[in-house]
Amino acid sequence: MSVSFLCALLPNAALADNVFTDLEKPVAHPLGQYEELTDSKPHDTDAAWTKLRPATHASWASIDIRYRRNDIPRVKAQDVWSGKAWRGERVNGQALLWTNKALADVEVTATELRSGKNVIPASAVRTNFVRYVMTDELNKDGGGCGYRNAADFDSSVVADVLDINKSLPIARNTTQPIWMNIWVPQDAKPGTYTGQITIKGKDMKAQTLQVSLQVLNRTLPEPQKWSMNLDLWQNPYAVARYYDVPLWSKEHFDAMRPIMKMLADAGQYAITTSIMYKPWNGQTEDHYDSMVTRIKHIDGSWSYDYAVFDKYVDFMMNDVGINRLISCYTMIPWNLSFDYYDEATSRVQFIKAKPGDEAYAEYWGNFLKDFSRHLRQKGWFDKTCIAMDERPMDAMRAAIKVIKDADPEFKISLAGVYHEEIERDLYYYCLAYGYKFPKDVLARRRAEGKISTYYTCCTEGFPNTFTFSAPAEATWMALHAVGGDYDGYLRWSYNSWTRDPLRDSRFRTWAAGDCYCVYPGPRSSIRFERLIEGLQDTEKIIQLRREYKRKGQKAKLE
Repeated sequence: MSVSFLCALLPNAALADNVFTDLEKPVAHPLGQYEELTDSKPHDTDAAWTKLRPATHASWASIDIRYRRNDIPRVKAQDVWSGKAWRGERVNGQALLWTNKALADVEVTATELRSGKNVIPASAVRTNFVRYVMTDELNKDGGGCGYRNAADFDSSVVADVLDINKSLPIARNTTQPIWMNIWVPQDAKPGTYTGQITIKGKDMKAQTLQVSLQVLNRTLPEPQKWSMNLDLWQNPYAVARYYDVPLWSKEHFDAMRPIMKMLADAGQYAITTSIMYKPWNGQTEDHYDSMVTRIKHIDGSWSYDYAVFDKYVDFMMNDVGINRLISCYTMIPWNLSFDYYDEATSRVQFIKAKPGDEAYAEYWGNFLKDFSRHLRQKGWFDKTCIAMDERPMDAMRAAIKVIKDADPEFKISLAGVYHEEIERDLYYYCLAYGYKFPKDVLARRRAEGKISTYYTCCTEGFPNTFTFSAPAEATWMALHAVGGDYDGYLRWSYNSWTRDPLRDSRFRTWAAGDCYCVYPGPRSSIRFERLIEGLQDTEKIIQLRREYKRKGQKAKLE
């Protein structure tokens, strides 16, 4: 049977060149210039803005505040930004431009940073206009979970998107934030480096702000060598839909490459793969298909096609550079229905079975035996986890038995609450926020080389990374991992974009921004950059602890 014929029939359409996850071909969305949505919230009046003298101002401001678009910022004028950084570290600053007249073709340029004869190139100083996206608020119970009608929630626009457009028009009576990120080269010489950024445009006097950065005599490793296990789940299907490209085509991989490299540069540990159709029952705007094609032959035997799985994993490992773990979701989906192509009927069929059923054991047991063979052949077996999330213990026990019967050396992962009864079976165990590993269990797990982390989701109103969350909460997420003695942090959503993610981060099921932390383009966000800040801080803490222990400097460890 030809691959093209199977792709026309199977619900995952894994290898088809022109198949999308939705029945209707998606409408292309903006990647370049676009208009933000209107904010209906009260703001400073035209009379207040008219009093602004001169008409246009610029100043450095706080990275902890999302400044209102149509309010005059209450900031103390600051011409110089000062910061400290290790070599290899990224540091953030935020400037504001506010004006009571319309400005055209506004752009920001940065100079190189100099310390005597030593130079940090201008290419290491990134500036982005911060754009505004529609957000909402928490539920009345203080959380962010559950189906929601936008009309029932207070909505407003907030600053979050770090735009890739180099030039923007600025409307009158507008505050325009500008994000600065300096990625210090790992070979930079220690010293105090100075430079400037300049904001200029038509009908405005150029505004110059000074930059002063002290580079310390310590070095941060490159992100893929950081100790923290960062696990933000990727959604390749969202990229195909938004960019309007055929699934798994060259254009699809070209679109994904910079998006996933941005994640690799944050220290991402795991590759998210789906080994069944709709592992989360299609809860996101773009549901996950299976990266594996299952065929049941007329004689009752099974065969499996791993072409998409292999292509995606190879891309993520060797092109993007995320190569430490492959998470395969899931054996216990939210809807216990499992697809396959049936040669006897020439149709896609579904098996309804739960863990513990004979049909479940047959379906998954046959697959796992062949999957083990394939992974070993590819040299990926030791990096692969059969992954589940938020599943009850009885179901987990039954699934674990099937996995171990197929190959006792399979690694298994779970994100959920703590279950003492199955803890030893789990190589990668990620606990829901608020749960802790017993100290002796954590010590044993580390001695065994296992991974023990924590996660947040829509449940936690605070802290979180919703688009309305305070920016510092994202930094705290990483710091809590080291403070709570976890090995890392997981969040389910890197890029499960909403229908119009650049303009509207609200979603039908959860608080705004829960589904993603980066934008198409690719565009980073205030939330994502502040998370990276926290990950860098945790790496510095880990390095310093190791050094102080090695040198016996007990006082510095306290």
